[in-house]
Amino acid sequence: MTEFVHDGAPRAGGRPAGRHERPAAVLFDRDGTLIEDVPHNGDPRLVRVLPGVPEALRLLRDAGIPTAVVSNQSGVGRGLLTEQQVRLVNARVDDALGGFGTWVYCPHRPDAGCHCRKPKPGLVIEAARRLAVPAERCVVIGDIGADVLAAQAAGARAVLVPNAVTRAEEIAAACCTAPDVLTAVRGLLGPGPETVPVVAETWGWDR
Repeated sequence: MTEFVHDGAPRAGGRPAGRHERPAAVLFDRDGTLIEDVPHNGDPRLVRVLPGVPEALRLLRDAGIPTAVVSNQSGVGRGLLTEQQVRLVNARVDDALGGFGTWVYCPHRPDAGCHCRKPKPGLVIEAARRLAVPAERCVVIGDIGADVLAAQAAGARAVLVPNAVTRAEEIAAACCTAPDVLTAVRGLLGPGPETVPVVAETWGWDR
């Protein structure tokens, strides 16, 4: 079993990243974090929200913390789907989860050399700009090491929520992990009647 863990590593600027320091915004990876990962999905009918995500978003909205989605969508650059299909899937996720402050995605191939594709920081920086908050006061929640590295490159914090394809070395390298998105959000919000961390015995989904 794994629970929300933070090792207190320094943030950009040298201040410790306290476990209960509330973020100015929370940025989510999409596939494998908010919804089941269907590789290069262009069909909104295949969207399946992962357990605990709606409750996690409700807690953030109740706390007045804005949210965004930052997502690599290289299927566009690979010719496997169109940007219109990505937008349709994003719209379905918005409908299912009540809407996010902004969506930012990278359509490029991994070898394109762009500045936006995670683990580069471009998506995180742009989402923070659109939400009008400093990038270093954001937290990125994702399921692979690229999400963590993109946050770190932007000066933000990150919580890794592993699943069946998260590599062991990515988990070992992450300073903050949680077994699911709801636990991650409860940990970020700090102690309280609705934010006591819970423990999940299994992750129960595949990418």
